[in-house]
Amino acid sequence: MMKMVFATGNSGKLREASEILGGGFELVTPAQMGITEDIPETGNTLVANSRQKAEYIWERCHCACFADDTGLEVDALGGAPGVHTARYASEDKDFNKNMDKLLHELSVVEAEAQMAASLGLKVRKVTRKARFKSVVTLIVDGEKHYFEGTLEGKIALTKSGNGGFGYDPVFIADDYPDRTLAEVSEEQKNAVSHRGKALRAMAQWLGQNGGKH
Repeated sequence: MMKMVFATGNSGKLREASEILGGGFELVTPAQMGITEDIPETGNTLVANSRQKAEYIWERCHCACFADDTGLEVDALGGAPGVHTARYASEDKDFNKNMDKLLHELSVVEAEAQMAASLGLKVRKVTRKARFKSVVTLIVDGEKHYFEGTLEGKIALTKSGNGGFGYDPVFIADDYPDRTLAEVSEEQKNAVSHRGKALRAMAQWLGQNGGKH
């Protein structure tokens, strides 16, 4: 069994990764390795943040480790919140506040478009189309490897569902068009999720190249 440090303190992410990677891997948290401080995320891209977090762990424990950074891109908001997804409304990663801000910003854009249209102005149709993107950086024997996953969908009008985490209550995946990610089972979500796609690509690579480490 391969032991790896997953650079997260999020129990939902840890459980999701464990289920996706399967029994051949033992995942431990930075806290279990004695790394209890906040890991810096100062990059301006998902790749940069993912790499920064993985490097932080590697430099301290020199063991196989990986980190992910995920962004929600909403077309009508010019790709926001993007790299600021976790701290969209505040620095404390309060996802209820994040979702409230997202829904408010979208409603403002839609209202402005409606007003412009009522004045006879030509306006581009406002869509709620959005996507999650995940970038995973894996470090094995000091070498970095990158894996990506995308989940297409749209933003719901209101929050719905009690499952999942993050923005799941306002995200409707194209794969499940009649409910939010917070209303599908963990198994259903993992089968299509952005992070799931990136982690499965990583697991496949490890199976071919890294299983001996």
